Amino acid sequence: MKPCIPKLTIVLSLVLYSIGWLGTAQAQRSRENFDKLWQFHKGDIAIKQAVKAGKQGGLTDANVKVVEGEEAIIAYTDKNKVANYKPSDWINVNLPHDWLIEEPYIHDDNIGSQPAGNGYRLPGIGFYRKEFEVSEADSGRKITIEFDGIFRNSTVWVNGHLMGNHPSGYLPAWYDLTNVLRYGKEGKNVILVKVDATDYEGWWYEGCGIYRHVWLTKTDPLHVARFGTFVTTPSVSDREAVVSVKTTIQNEYKDPKTITLVSKLVDSKGALLNTQTVSQSIAAFDQVEIAQTGTIPQPQRWSPETPNLYKVLTEVSEAGKLVDTYETTFGVRTIALTTEGFFLNGKLYPIKGTANHQDFAGVGVALPDKLNAYRLKLLKEMGCNGYRTAHHPPTPELLDLCDQMGLLVMDENRLLTSTDNGLNDLKTLLYRDRNHPSIFMWSLENEESLEGNVTGTRILAKMVETARKIDTTRPTTAAMNHGWNEGGYSDAVDVVGYNYGQRGMQYVKDHEKFPQRKMIVSESTSYVATRGEHEDNKQKGYVSNFGMGLSWGLQPGQDWKHIVQYPYLSGTFVWSGFDYRGEPTPYRWPCVSSHFGIMDLCGFPKDGYYAYKAAWTDTPLVHVFPHWNWPGKESKPMKMRGYTNCDEVEWLVNGKRVLKQKVEPFEYIESEVVYQPGQFEARGYKGGKLVARELLQTTTAPAHLTLNADVTSLKADGTDVAIINIAIRDAKGRVVPTASNQVKFSINGPGRIIGTGNGNPSSRESDKASQRMAFNGYCQVLVQSNQSAGDIRLSATAETLKGAEVILHVH
Repeated sequence: MKPCIPKLTIVLSLVLYSIGWLGTAQAQRSRENFDKLWQFHKGDIAIKQAVKAGKQGGLTDANVKVVEGEEAIIAYTDKNKVANYKPSDWINVNLPHDWLIEEPYIHDDNIGSQPAGNGYRLPGIGFYRKEFEVSEADSGRKITIEFDGIFRNSTVWVNGHLMGNHPSGYLPAWYDLTNVLRYGKEGKNVILVKVDATDYEGWWYEGCGIYRHVWLTKTDPLHVARFGTFVTTPSVSDREAVVSVKTTIQNEYKDPKTITLVSKLVDSKGALLNTQTVSQSIAAFDQVEIAQTGTIPQPQRWSPETPNLYKVLTEVSEAGKLVDTYETTFGVRTIALTTEGFFLNGKLYPIKGTANHQDFAGVGVALPDKLNAYRLKLLKEMGCNGYRTAHHPPTPELLDLCDQMGLLVMDENRLLTSTDNGLNDLKTLLYRDRNHPSIFMWSLENEESLEGNVTGTRILAKMVETARKIDTTRPTTAAMNHGWNEGGYSDAVDVVGYNYGQRGMQYVKDHEKFPQRKMIVSESTSYVATRGEHEDNKQKGYVSNFGMGLSWGLQPGQDWKHIVQYPYLSGTFVWSGFDYRGEPTPYRWPCVSSHFGIMDLCGFPKDGYYAYKAAWTDTPLVHVFPHWNWPGKESKPMKMRGYTNCDEVEWLVNGKRVLKQKVEPFEYIESEVVYQPGQFEARGYKGGKLVARELLQTTTAPAHLTLNADVTSLKADGTDVAIINIAIRDAKGRVVPTASNQVKFSINGPGRIIGTGNGNPSSRESDKASQRMAFNGYCQVLVQSNQSAGDIRLSATAETLKGAEVILHVH
């Protein structure tokens, strides 16, 4: 079977070749994905002797003699016994990997930084090990490794050499391996990573392991430094955008070098727009920052509606030889947070945002790139244009996707701290992310206890100073839930973040008192609901979609009403876009995950979803709940609620009108209706014209399954994923809203099941099993491709029900 190569890729390659980008340039810098073929060992290992400076062998050396003993395999160097090594204690894994998602649930409220915070799974210590070869031809090059995210407190050895320790679970760990590697015939290399996740950084499920990508980068000793470009657009008009490019070049030779730096501006199709060239001398073991300025005629602006992107292609030459290349994606847009609100490209632009943790059904925090894209797609379909990375820095691929798909990002630092380690983490975040056009603001902390405290103010001011030195193009904020007007805390940042500022209408009062204060609703709502549930059930850990009225939150839609009434608030970030593991509220066990999401862990919408879709999109919509299956409640009154963006609604039961009324924008409609099996219809009118309708019907018993995959084909890259949603339907094809059948999966072909889910916050089934109970009519299975072409056949069966199959073509 011939490989499938997109035509756009061929065209782009030809265009880039014509401007001197491909050809020999590809050999100068390589960035290899280092995710595959790792070994994993759960639990601690006594390795001090094996990795002591100057020794080789055991876990950190491939060049060992292995002798079978009576109880274990013992690894020896030529002279000394160095470590017990039982291959059976290690399993083969590919990254990203979250081992905690496979651990059993433990009913112990003391697990986590706060009661039940970690979702009743006990984190611990684990090791990752990988053997790899480096070509003799790479001797003399600079070789580095970057771990995008390890949770947490990681220690790395290479060939017995201790490379370093990295406490942060959310920022990348980077090591220069050049001097400790073995090249060619010198032998294999071994990297060993210890992960100690016994401590916490947050109060939610954080996972365990190397849960983001790993990259091995090779460059010439004369190269663009790590995060070495900074691209801004200091002047933008319809006629022209001025592009400022600052490039840091590092010389790791023992001799001075004179380089030629060429920066090429290209559009999304690869067409050359502008070229800037400069020569510069660099002393031995030194680096310089070189500033260049170019222009883009008739620039295409970046926005969530038009996510237009450009690139800077960087070429570094020395003595006429191309020694390094580098690529930077950027966008042309203007942002301004003012006392009147947020302006994007000169126009008032209220932010319709959600705050999100990083986990998903079936995989924990180890999300393949496809699942990040899937989550963003669901948010965009709801009308969302903003994403807050709560409460920690995101994976870089998420920001790439926000650039490409069009979502404004509030990029959030984890901790309020001005220690050396804390400031270094902040600097890494800023340098890594500052070229993304999607990022419009830096959030430096969230709900820290020192808000409104003079000590907290000093710490925050130091962090703001650090941010401004690195990036002058974006404002800073802090997501505060108290202390807005004490200790000078709010004065330290450019924009004051209000978490639940509707309490006592704090942000309205503060706007009157401090008219020059710039504001944003950094967090709102916290509406708790369990998908498909319409009565509270403490024993099962379920919360009704009518809501419990938590004291600090608002109803869905009502939060947006405040943004419309008070545009100076700039926009809002609803807590939260999706349910997440840990922090079960208001119930604990048997609940193991949160109820805050507009969608559940699988991305299935709750009833409140439609309040936001009604508020955030122009498509006419009516939604009413609960469902219409209530045996035993015939002829009894029941509460019904609805959301709409129409100006008038009508409700009918079995064809008879039971309600017709005008609608106040962003408020729900609620009334008691006598239940009669059959049909409930909601109609929406604009200007007296019927423009939307929704039908609820009383179903019969479950009869068959249907499978709906988000794609029909996958790439044979070993990483692509299909999300397959399973529905339980009656004989007429209607989803049975209370169905809880157990669904079993079988798979054939070049793929594998990597996880299952159902959105039930009290489910303690295995995420990695080949079966799942449906929850209120639905469940989900995730299928990942292998590295060979062919057809994947996924079958789903359930006792007494007709099964179903889906075919995925792997190219």
